[in-house]
Amino acid sequence: MTTSAPRIESEGLRVPAGVAGELTTPRHTFVSDAWQRLKRNRMAMVGLVVILALFVIALLADVLAPYDPLKTDLAISHEPPSAAHPLGTDIQGRDVLSRLIFGTRVSLLVGFLPQFVSLFMAMLLGLVSGYYGGWIDDLIMRLADAFFAFPSLLFMMALMFVLGPSGGLVGIIVGLGVVGWAGRARIMRSQVLSIKERVYIDAAHAIGVPTWRIIARHILPNCLAPLIVTTTMAIPGAIMAEAGLSFIGLGVPPPTPTWGQMLYTGRAYLREMPWLSIWPGLAIFITVLSFNLFGDGLRDALDPYLKR
Repeated sequence: MTTSAPRIESEGLRVPAGVAGELTTPRHTFVSDAWQRLKRNRMAMVGLVVILALFVIALLADVLAPYDPLKTDLAISHEPPSAAHPLGTDIQGRDVLSRLIFGTRVSLLVGFLPQFVSLFMAMLLGLVSGYYGGWIDDLIMRLADAFFAFPSLLFMMALMFVLGPSGGLVGIIVGLGVVGWAGRARIMRSQVLSIKERVYIDAAHAIGVPTWRIIARHILPNCLAPLIVTTTMAIPGAIMAEAGLSFIGLGVPPPTPTWGQMLYTGRAYLREMPWLSIWPGLAIFITVLSFNLFGDGLRDALDPYLKR
């Protein structure tokens, strides 16, 4: 508890000026301390800068792309990188750079939106399971075990096969969101089980605080840090999953440009036109690496026991 200098002096204690200034200085919050630790992690900041740059590219794709990504021109098909087309053209004469820029939108949408679906399901089910326990806990955890036992990629392939071309991007987002909740729900449950036994929770119950207020004000905020980290670390996996589905022809249907679809198209021309596969593969590599670096740094920054 912070004690003011006048209060100490009134009790007959003399406080040096420097110490009095320190006593009246407010303490840092958890968020500000985490941000300071994150800023000291150079690799995490590099990842964050790349991620922000990708968001800018996705938002300004219409401005940054030199050509229409869907416009075909067979007269310039198979053109290698040149001044007019810095990354070359594909077999239909479409500019690879423009398609790569517009593909950033799909990759970020697939990376983020499913994680919000998974995070919401994990928070809701994990919170109910951990707080109430009993048969509700058993039911939710057995459901999570069922999702763990079924391969997520196989589930996505079956879902996209059932939805067909009409599923498209929405089907991928919903499917990835549904298959990703189980692990985070277990993390949420373990956090709730630990926090609900704390003394301040018992005190809140004793003075008659409603259950919904205890959950919303005291339990849920203290469970968010590990969920945020796991969600950040899951984004690269979602991007890779979309690329894999597009590579085998079950992703976003053409002509919508996606990095996985560009890889799938360029695989048959790897010897003659390597640029068709190199650039989307490099984009996927840089994006996944940046999210992994940032997620790893965020995990260290949000660790309350880590002091640097």
